[in-house]
Amino acid sequence: MSLIPSFFDNRRSSVFDPLSLDVWDPFKDFPFPSSLSRQTPETSAFAKTRIDWKETPEAHVFKADLPGLKKEEVKVEVEDNRVLQISGERKIEKEDKNDTWHRVERSSGKFSRRFRLPENVKMDQVKAAMENGVLTVTVPKVEVKKPDVKSIEISG
Repeated sequence: MSLIPSFFDNRRSSVFDPLSLDVWDPFKDFPFPSSLSRQTPETSAFAKTRIDWKETPEAHVFKADLPGLKKEEVKVEVEDNRVLQISGERKIEKEDKNDTWHRVERSSGKFSRRFRLPENVKMDQVKAAMENGVLTVTVPKVEVKKPDVKSIEISG
């Protein structure tokens, strides 16, 4: 729980966070189109997938709620420049001509989120697991070697 309130759409990431690659669009709620808010209908709703990022003493842990998706529909990639990308796609449900839809609220489409990782991570040991619609990506941290302290006897 953060002690600082969020003013950006109830999100935990911030435009001031140097590790976040999300682009904040100050004009997103205006009636005219913005150059940053050019989303196609198939990516507009599902593209706002929320992902939590916490740092423990041992690792950086990312958790994404992806209800209804199978692990085969999600892709986790790590780029050489320490960028973690989580992407996937939820297909649109096939419509039957005999069905009458009263409400369609579940979103579909593609999503992609990118995060710049700090320098203290082991890029070759990233692990991902999917359980009950929650994707957990664990990026272990490099162990910080504590300096050897040698006591020196004072003569005299």
